[in-house]
Amino acid sequence: MENEAHGLLSMPGVGFFGFLIIGILAGWIAEKVTASDHGLLTNLLVGIAGSFVGGTLAGLLNIHFYGWLGNFVVAAIGAILILWLWRSIRGPSV
Repeated sequence: MENEAHGLLSMPGVGFFGFLIIGILAGWIAEKVTASDHGLLTNLLVGIAGSFVGGTLAGLLNIHFYGWLGNFVVAAIGAILILWLWRSIRGPSV
């Protein structure tokens, strides 16, 4: 499965629409964990960015993930890291 080609907007074993659903859910989970307040589009963008960050970190750590659950966990962890870093750099909101 390592040699399987993937498009730019896809996740291994999930497909484009799964990618969108996982992005929205991962962004929503990250929003709740970090006590943020975002809309659906922001959750989608944070979740998609989180999937790239989480996937890259998993690759660097030689952790393999497949399917819906693996991609969701990696995307959620990446999204939480993104929001945590954003809030650390930006400071507390008023």
